[in-house]
Amino acid sequence: MAAPAVPSDISTLLETLNPEAGLVERHVWLIRLLEWIRGDNGAPEAAVARVDLLLDVLDARPATAEKLQAWWRALLHTVDGSTLLSDYGFGSRNAFVSELVDRLHYKLLPATPETSDASELFGLVLDDALDAQWLAALPTPTLQRLALLLSTPAVGHNALLHPGLTHWHSTLLDAMTFCTSQIRAAGFSPEIRLRMSSPAQDASPFHTLAADLDAVCEAWMAGHDTQAAVLRFRTQLDACRHAASSVYTHLDAHGISVDLVFRLRQLRERVLRVRALLDCLLDDDSHRASARLLSHLASVSQEQRSIGALVASNSSLLAAKVAERSSETGEHYITRTRAEYREMLANAAGGGALTALTTAMKFGIMAVGLSAFWGGFWAGVSYALSFVLIQLLHFTLATKQPAMTAPAMAAKLKDIADAQALGAFVDEVTHLVRSQVAAVLGNVAVVFPVAIALSAAMALTLGAPMITEDRAHYVLHSLTLMGPSLLFAAFTGVLLFSSSIIAGWTENWFVLHRLDSAIRYNPRITAWLGTARADRWAQFMRRNISGLAANISLGFMLGLVPPILAFLGPALDVRHVTLSAGQLGAACAALGWEVVKNPALWWAVASIPFIGMLNVGVSFYLAFRVALQAHNVSGVGRSRIQGAIWARLRQAPLSFFWPARDSGA
Repeated sequence: MAAPAVPSDISTLLETLNPEAGLVERHVWLIRLLEWIRGDNGAPEAAVARVDLLLDVLDARPATAEKLQAWWRALLHTVDGSTLLSDYGFGSRNAFVSELVDRLHYKLLPATPETSDASELFGLVLDDALDAQWLAALPTPTLQRLALLLSTPAVGHNALLHPGLTHWHSTLLDAMTFCTSQIRAAGFSPEIRLRMSSPAQDASPFHTLAADLDAVCEAWMAGHDTQAAVLRFRTQLDACRHAASSVYTHLDAHGISVDLVFRLRQLRERVLRVRALLDCLLDDDSHRASARLLSHLASVSQEQRSIGALVASNSSLLAAKVAERSSETGEHYITRTRAEYREMLANAAGGGALTALTTAMKFGIMAVGLSAFWGGFWAGVSYALSFVLIQLLHFTLATKQPAMTAPAMAAKLKDIADAQALGAFVDEVTHLVRSQVAAVLGNVAVVFPVAIALSAAMALTLGAPMITEDRAHYVLHSLTLMGPSLLFAAFTGVLLFSSSIIAGWTENWFVLHRLDSAIRYNPRITAWLGTARADRWAQFMRRNISGLAANISLGFMLGLVPPILAFLGPALDVRHVTLSAGQLGAACAALGWEVVKNPALWWAVASIPFIGMLNVGVSFYLAFRVALQAHNVSGVGRSRIQGAIWARLRQAPLSFFWPARDSGA
């Protein structure tokens, strides 16, 4: 059934007004009235003019104005406005996941005007971005005329205690009571209370908040001077905000919980809501505070439709902590002196040698002929074991570096307005590029000959090289520069970045739950391992949890993501520069010296540096973007940074590939 058309003139719309209509008809009429106010041009000034026109028409038609007032009283008796004012825009169960599910339902499921929930009705009526603008733009004379038209006596317990109280004021009093109760409940919850600073716990402002609110309400309703009571209540509200903010210091030191951050932000927003409600109560003349509150609620109506806004606002601290963890790890991958550069080459050579063994295991798994999923699973196991072994032996896998070093780079941008800070950042860029070049060269220069030697050894001992000639030709074809290898290399860069995010999140989770302390002191663990061994295990896990998470997740993603995507539709493969160079070495060993005459070999060789560039570049770019947002430096002038880097490239191009003698200074 199609929705009824909105009348083009207010007279026609007012003729359909029926104070005795049912709940649904009453709400539908309200929706149509707001659609008429918004109009077609989308300008807040035009909407304000329509509100004035409505008031002028009602002034000229007293009978219609009485009908509208009767209709308004019927509406107020069927919906609870105090719930709207106190709870609209807040998660009902005070948890991130439940709010995320609620927003999904709100986006996917249609709403109905057959409701007595004021919040649901508000979201239906004020569902346009223009609503917040025209509500805020209403002039004071218009607000006073609206208040005079819609003012109704209070009903319920407040009316019995204080005759003459308006419905709006009664609603504000109830809303402040409800919202204050929610603030106290959040402040007393163990998840927040136990993480507050010691002074905030010892002299908690949450204890007296309800009594302070009662003092304000009693003074206001008795007509007494409210200045002293309001000042104390506002002071206690600010103290509650500061006490809750002290929890962030604990989170910085002990890890971030998205759910806890969500609760803290809800508590802060509720404090601001109570202050806004108090302003409405004390502002009896101009009604500007009431207009600001309704405009804010209309903005909230738009915001709570956005899932991205919820995730972004409550994950920003987690992103910062992940970037911080990666930054600490990334510092170890940046070389600044010739000695460090040579050490990076040696470590990368060791990583390349071990990757040759990984290549042999991968081809061995393929030779078994498993299904796509299980072949990918066991390939992921071999990758993960190899990467973990490289980590434990303190070797280097080149492509793991960029996602770890990007946060360390972004940390240098905090004071980018300073010329010296910009110079230090460019220095760090040259150090990073040199480190990447050294790592890639060390990996590729060793994995290729070791793969050839390993294949030759297998041919001597087992009677067959690592792979057959048919498989070797397939390797050359799959790695050719003329094929999709570059696309697959960029996709692999995304996986490399994803592994760094998993690593940072895992380390944050490990620290948040104090698992190193549990390993060190838990009686069952110490009884099983012994005190000294438990202490060593705790230190080992604290130092290596990030690297283990990165290596294991990367290994399984390289093995499992391609077959899963092939099952779902997009046939994306992975191209990892070190693994690709090892596969190329195995193919050369299988085809013999005659392969040098095959153009396919040289097309495959030509693709290796581009695969490395895309592996490194894509993962670094994505990690750098996250780190910039985490450090709140997203507004940095990129042209200024690029100009400084290009200037260094022109002045000292070799510094990007080999450290100068005095670079250690």
